[in-house]
Order: sequence, then C-alpha cells, then structure tokens
Amino acid sequence: MEVLYRRKSASVQEIRGELPNPPSYSAVRTTVNILERKGFLRHVLRGKKYIYSPAAARKKTIRTAVQHLVSTYFDNSLEKAMTAMLALSGKDLSKEDIERLVDLVRKEKKEGRE
Repeated sequence: MEVLYRRKSASVQEIRGELPNPPSYSAVRTTVNILERKGFLRHVLRGKKYIYSPAAARKKTIRTAVQHLVSTYFDNSLEKAMTAMLALSGKDLSKEDIERLVDLVRKEKKEGRE
C-alpha cells in the first residue's frame, strides 16, 4: 500500500521492485489481489498489465488496519495496544512527543470519552 500511495499507481512488478528483499512475483500478486478483493485497491488494464491504485484514502486505510490490529492482537483494547506500543518504543519518544500524547489523552477526556 505504501508503494501505491507514494506512486499513485503501479504494476505488480513495479510494486515488487520497490520492496526491500522483495517476495516472489506471485506472492506480491496474491497480496494485491487480496487487497483488491477487500476494497483497498482497484485496477485498470493497460496493454497486458494490470495497473493498481489505492481505492481508499490513506487515512481510511490506516484506520481500518489499526482497528484490525487492535481487535486481532489486543482483544479490542486500545489501552493494551497503546501499552504495547509504548513498551516497544517508549524510550524513543522525546519529551515533546510525550507531552503531545498526554495532551491528546486530556483532550479526549475533556470531550467526554473517558
């Protein structure tokens, strides 16, 4: 998805060419087909190639992916997910990053999302 958001559109071979340690052509094609079936991508036929492009805005795609991650690995608990992320990379956060996160939590609390 990142390749397609950056390039706007690409063939399977072009996508594969931009991946570090790329998987096989068929693995990329299978992934692209799954993403298209789920509504994240669409394609047009140009010559003999399918050219893929994002079907949803990046923000919506990220939201869907995060919701899936939280429900699959964290029992639908945002608290568990955030705790895991902070444990993983908390030491990499600057003082300013932490202050922004605290401000976001305060804002949510103030708006009645306790």
